[in-house]
Amino acid sequence: MLMYQLSILGITAAAHRLWSHRSYKAKFPLQVILMVLNCMSFQNSALNWCRDHLVHHKCSDTDGDPHNASRGFFFSHIGWLMTKKSEEVKRQGKSIDMSDLYNNPVLRFQKKYAVPLIGTICFILPTFIPMYFWGETLNNAWHMNILRYVLSLHATWCVNSVAHKWGYKPYDKNILPSQNILLSTAMLGEGFHNYHHVFPWDYQAAELGNKKFNHTTYFIDFFAWVGWAYDLKSSSEEVVRNRAERTGDGTDLWGERDKRNCVE
Repeated sequence: MLMYQLSILGITAAAHRLWSHRSYKAKFPLQVILMVLNCMSFQNSALNWCRDHLVHHKCSDTDGDPHNASRGFFFSHIGWLMTKKSEEVKRQGKSIDMSDLYNNPVLRFQKKYAVPLIGTICFILPTFIPMYFWGETLNNAWHMNILRYVLSLHATWCVNSVAHKWGYKPYDKNILPSQNILLSTAMLGEGFHNYHHVFPWDYQAAELGNKKFNHTTYFIDFFAWVGWAYDLKSSSEEVVRNRAERTGDGTDLWGERDKRNCVE
């Protein structure tokens, strides 16, 4: 369970909220920690992950989206990884300004040594540490680590598929991304997806500081307290409420059926 959560943080706090959306800034020690966690998650290099994610936001659910949910559940979940990128996706990827990320020495280091870093951090260490420290068998240690890896992959992919198909849309009813509480549990706070697509710069990725199941926000807040995370961006309550009233589907600010919060 701990390894699973650390793997998810390598996506949510690192590749997603920090490097893709620049929703907060991190000092060098925290960036190194996040790079290690990102290697543990093994979803390509952080640079490639960020490029695909930024294209996804720019061209959400259109032909330029790498995991276009309009092409069906299977494609948006895993099918997009089983086929070559379309020419439109490639074209959009080339249009993304990644200069600040390519100038990041931590990300350049990860990209250069991706194979040994990911192989060691994602597979070798999680297998041999339990064998060495508490006598776990190779068979159990290896297969439990693979199970952790597979579960973390599918949890992340569910943001592209499940959260673009099922849930409420309190901020913009005209887009596919939806609020999904169950997914927030699995992804440490990434299931408030309708909110995130409307306010992608918010480091909390959830409405009005909502930390229900949002362990990623607790993680970032802790390092802000330490002093390693700073310039945390968020959306004001007034802006959030106004957007919900203007384009939302009538559910409340937390993505539930109760409409009381929208009429107060």
